Amino acid sequence: MTAGTPLPTVPKELVRPLLVTNNRSIGWISDRIASIAEGPTPLWWWVSFAISLVMMTTCFSMISYLIATGVGVFGNNQPVMWGWPIINFVWWIGIGHAGTLISAILFLLRQKWRTAVNRAAEAMTIFAVMCAGIYPVIHVGRVWLAWWLFPIPNSNAIWPQFRSPLMWDVFAVSTYFTVSLLFWYMGLIPDLAVLRDRAKNRIKQFAYGLFSLGWTGSNRHWSNYEKAYLILAGLSTPLVLSVHSIVSLDFAVSQLPGWHTTIFPPYFVAGAVFSGFGMVLTLLIPIRKICGLEDIITLRHIDLMCKVTLATGSIVGYAYGMEVFIAWYSGSPYEQFAFYNRAFGPYWWGYWTMIACNVLFPQLFWFRKVRENMLAVFFLSILVNVGMWFERFEIVVTSLHRDFIPANWAHFKPTMIDVMTYLGTFGLFFTFFLLFMRFLPVIAISEVKGVTPQADPHLPQGGAKPGGHH
Repeated sequence: MTAGTPLPTVPKELVRPLLVTNNRSIGWISDRIASIAEGPTPLWWWVSFAISLVMMTTCFSMISYLIATGVGVFGNNQPVMWGWPIINFVWWIGIGHAGTLISAILFLLRQKWRTAVNRAAEAMTIFAVMCAGIYPVIHVGRVWLAWWLFPIPNSNAIWPQFRSPLMWDVFAVSTYFTVSLLFWYMGLIPDLAVLRDRAKNRIKQFAYGLFSLGWTGSNRHWSNYEKAYLILAGLSTPLVLSVHSIVSLDFAVSQLPGWHTTIFPPYFVAGAVFSGFGMVLTLLIPIRKICGLEDIITLRHIDLMCKVTLATGSIVGYAYGMEVFIAWYSGSPYEQFAFYNRAFGPYWWGYWTMIACNVLFPQLFWFRKVRENMLAVFFLSILVNVGMWFERFEIVVTSLHRDFIPANWAHFKPTMIDVMTYLGTFGLFFTFFLLFMRFLPVIAISEVKGVTPQADPHLPQGGAKPGGHH
């Protein structure tokens, strides 16, 4: 191109919307996000926290009753030995997958849109895994012997059965929780320093200062931080694939019709990311409205998360179809009956609810008008999580309740203890999430600043205008 030739303009339809809208300044971003933790506690927070606290108390009351009375208080029976505890364990583990995917995989793929949603998603991951971890422990029955699951040398020479996939769960979930916690905390360090420097009283200055580890924002600190963050992202990425694959092996290594299938690991991973993004949308849509974050969590962020939900939902739909096809193709009457029973047996309503919520309703995300309607997206995100709960219900209950011998068939029905314990875990989840919102930056301040036009050396100050020079 010769000197003086004007640069070609970018067509309007090819210009991507900015990740921070209304040309907000870097100072405004700090003020807006920090004000959520710094300002007076709003009434809605107190009401929500009180409800969550009551629900969490209910959860631990039910667990205490279970320990005092025995596992018979659950609805589990013969042959449905795995009832609500395992359904809810797998469901909560799935919820925790979007956080690590947004943080680690999208970071490694250099997807800048993750910056506004990764902090809340990472917190969601940690609290969801905490809720999930309760269930295997209480499902053991003798809770006081749960420490036998860990390979701790002891005088009784009791060692875990390493050939059991339930044993693999202990290592997978504990590793996942530890790495997710480290990754979340690592990302918080620069923002904790921001809150430390803005703090008005000594207690906050000390607390934020203690956890910001002496961060000054120097070149050396940023260099070390980015190296450590990259290493943790690299460690977290295989965990996204491995954790739910190992959870799926709880089922897949058995010889039971409906469980004994090689498609389970990728199918469970896709389903986990699907339900995880559903929960991220469920949490972020109210947060962006209540906290006035529409310029930071923009329509583009919601749009992209809807597309990921659509893609993973389509993979889940394909897996459902493939399961039915393989059952028919196998020629095994037991496999064929298992899937016929899911669709037309006593729990037909659960199967068709699962199909509607996980396969049919997410197809609405093909339409831009739906993706731009926050009320519609919020409603659909809740349906996604309802559908994924029913998927776990169908996998566990309908595969077990009709055994090989008709005389052994039984109907599974949850007890009030089952229901109250499950609802109580929502109290645990939201209690911690509300505390996180109140005392820590809900959005990564430093990362959002890095994707603004002002931070891009290739753009003029204030960002390129649509149709302008890039």
